[in-house]
Amino acid sequence: MRGSMGPVTSPAPVEIERTESAEEVFAVPEPDVPWVTIVHNDPVNLMSYVTYVFQTYFGYSKDKATKLMLDVHHKGRAVVSSGTREEMERDVQAMHGYGLWATLQQDRK
Repeated sequence: MRGSMGPVTSPAPVEIERTESAEEVFAVPEPDVPWVTIVHNDPVNLMSYVTYVFQTYFGYSKDKATKLMLDVHHKGRAVVSSGTREEMERDVQAMHGYGLWATLQQDRK
């Protein structure tokens, strides 16, 4: 049994109202604003290991590494380094190499 589907119609074009420009959506990095590496809390790594990584990679004292680790644990994140974008990309990659969740962003205060 063959059925007829009727005439094929095209949907009417839809107009999309744009309320913001591309410049507003994507922030352009400001050259004079430093970048920061942020380490985020995760359910995997032990606090002692995170402290060890901060001491080993950044050369932080045990006290400073512990304070940063506690910020990560209690606040969910901590800024662990700042500098140029390239330096922070390197630090983020290093943190990933240690199995930590890290991101970078400009330090807009």
